[in-house]
Amino acid sequence: MAKHWADFQYEIYLNGLTGAVPRLPTDLTRLEALTERRLGPGPVGYVAGSAGDGSTARANRAALERRRIVPRMLRDVHERDLSVEVLGRCLPAPLALAPVGVLSIMHPDAEPAAARAAAAQGVPYILSSASSTPMEQVAEAMGDAERWFQLYWPKDREVARSFLNRARAAGYTALFVTLDTPLLSWRPRDLDQAYLPFLHGVGTANYFSDPAFRAGLAKPVHEDPDAAVTHFVGMFADPGKTWPDLAFLRENWDGPIVLKGVLHPDDARQAADAGMDGVVVSNHGGRQVAGAVAAADALPGVVEAAGDRLTVLFDSGVRTGDDVFKALALGARAVLLGRPYAYGLALDGQAGVEHVIRCLLAEFDLTLALSGHASPSALSPADLVEDTA
Repeated sequence: MAKHWADFQYEIYLNGLTGAVPRLPTDLTRLEALTERRLGPGPVGYVAGSAGDGSTARANRAALERRRIVPRMLRDVHERDLSVEVLGRCLPAPLALAPVGVLSIMHPDAEPAAARAAAAQGVPYILSSASSTPMEQVAEAMGDAERWFQLYWPKDREVARSFLNRARAAGYTALFVTLDTPLLSWRPRDLDQAYLPFLHGVGTANYFSDPAFRAGLAKPVHEDPDAAVTHFVGMFADPGKTWPDLAFLRENWDGPIVLKGVLHPDDARQAADAGMDGVVVSNHGGRQVAGAVAAADALPGVVEAAGDRLTVLFDSGVRTGDDVFKALALGARAVLLGRPYAYGLALDGQAGVEHVIRCLLAEFDLTLALSGHASPSALSPADLVEDTA
């Protein structure tokens, strides 16, 4: 019999015969509270916090919970195949780890631990521009496993070009460009702690190791770290970018380009017209615009607008296997998982991230089978109803 992700539950039960229980909860929604107790308010707030009063993050959860699965019976789900093709790559499941920056505030092993966990489970890892480890070191930790690079598009074109060249040389095969963060939003949890890791030189590793960035400094980073931070802050993001600027990315990256942060159907159409390969329907997990539309509510319209011209991925609010099911039923090709793996990292390093991946995919595999489906491609909006109560 082929191995299924769902087999993880029997592994847990069999280990229980020796008295062993999982080190972390298998209900991934419990990880945030555990992390709150383990880490200081600054790091926890930075990862768990949201824009404004958190209304967008709550809306993300509510939009997924409002949609209910309608299981079908007496369908052959004995053999299941969760594999999907995304951006020309065959993945073992419709999941990638979303770009989360400054992971050293969660665990000293930081991005390499999360990347090794993803590699061990065959799941793509998307490295943030704002990582606390240079992209080459993360690539080395992954061997030949699938990895994608996320760009916070800097004002300095030479730094942007250098990042793309470095990422390609280090084996990152797809580029994810985050569009929803030309400015940092109003984030009370960070503001109340006056906590921004970048000002301490954390999350700047790709910049401080970059020759084009360093060329703009009067002194080496180690001689004047404050000046390096100031230079970083001045170029980190650019609120002046517009659609024609995408031509620069296409000229300097020869692999797939995915635009992250798309919520409006017209933006999806413009992405396709600009020759992009995909979009991520995302509101940055509620971290950027307070009061924004829930990502799951935006997903159907973007999927319709994209047609067969773009690969549509989804993030923002994914916590459980049934969330994955719902996102795929609404038309996403795969989902990106963010905060839960960061909590797993904080609580148990690489093993914690692997635990999160395996739990999520085991639950998705079981939800798929118990709802009468043998593969993600079988899902459609007809498998959901909307709870209007």
